[in-house]
Amino acid sequence: MEARRMRAADLFAKGVAQAEIGRELEVSHQTVSDWHEKWVAGGKAALKRTGQPGRPAKVGASDLAKVERALEKGPKANGFATDLWTLARVAEVIERVTGVKYHPGHVWRVLRQMGWSRQRPARRAIERDDEAIEQWVNQRWPKVKKLQSQGCVDRLPRRERGSASSPR
Repeated sequence: MEARRMRAADLFAKGVAQAEIGRELEVSHQTVSDWHEKWVAGGKAALKRTGQPGRPAKVGASDLAKVERALEKGPKANGFATDLWTLARVAEVIERVTGVKYHPGHVWRVLRQMGWSRQRPARRAIERDDEAIEQWVNQRWPKVKKLQSQGCVDRLPRRERGSASSPR
């Protein structure tokens, strides 16, 4: 954002209209107006960043390192029944380690700050038979596809079309 503000300051100095600056920098008219007001009062220096944006972090770097070590041990080592992390579980670990309570909906920010990303387990049926699937795809599917292209699929009994429901 600071680069945008510096670009805006250069455009203000050239006399470019605020509406045009907003379109070029893809910011709202109100934002450009606020920047212009600061620029008039203090020049380009008034548009420089004055510190960290937003609220200060609740959990410091040393506490985050402790949380990360706890998370790396896994959910079961942290007292959970299954080996799956959820935001609620991570929030519980953060509170246990640091004493800081986070709403589960905001835990992802902490995880992202630590460099973690969202992972989803592969959902596969225990009964899955990859060999049977491969056989169906290689042998049965070409026949069904051929019938479909010929317009014959509607003439197959429902059971043959793969529908689980009974015929009406």
